[in-house]
Amino acid sequence: MNDPGILLISHGNFEKDFLERLTSGVSSVYHLPVQVEESHLDLNEFYDPTRRQYDGNKLMKEIESIFFPQYIKKIGLFRVDLFIPILTYIFGQAALNGETGIASLYRLRNELYGMKKDEDLLLDRFQKVIVHELGHTFGLIHCYHPGCVMRSSTYVEDIDQKSYKLCTSCQAKIVNL
Repeated sequence: MNDPGILLISHGNFEKDFLERLTSGVSSVYHLPVQVEESHLDLNEFYDPTRRQYDGNKLMKEIESIFFPQYIKKIGLFRVDLFIPILTYIFGQAALNGETGIASLYRLRNELYGMKKDEDLLLDRFQKVIVHELGHTFGLIHCYHPGCVMRSSTYVEDIDQKSYKLCTSCQAKIVNL
C-alpha cells in the first residue's frame, strides 16, 4: 500500500461482504484507501460485570497501542455493548485530532428494539458511526446541520435521520488531507 489510508480493525467475526461494503462506503467519504485487518483480542479484560458492558476507554487505549505505521487512522470494530463512565452506552468514540477510534454495532441492531432484523439498515448505521468517529480523528466536532454525519447521535433514530456523508461545511474543513 503506497498511499496512507484508514485501517478498520475487525474484532468479532464480521462477514466478508459486510466489511467490503463498509470499506467502500468509508473510502467514498474520505477519498482514502481503506483496509481491514482481523484481530483476536480477548475482550474479557475490558468487560465490566457491574454494568454488563465493555469499557470503551480501555478498548480505545488498546486499539491505540496497535502499531500500523502505514495507516493514518484506525478504527476498532466491535459487536459488544460499549460504555464510558459518564454515559449509559456509546455507539463509538474517537480521539479528536487523533489516530484512533472505536465503533460497535451492538446497539445498532433492530432486534435490540423489538424490530425485524435488517442487515442493510445495520450496515448503513454502522457506516455512519464509523464515518462520524473518523471525522473526530480528522478534527471535526459535532455539527448542527441536520443531515450531516457529524451531527451528534444519542439514539439510533438520530443515526437514521442523518446521511453517511459530511455536509459541505465539514467537508471543507478536511479538504486538505
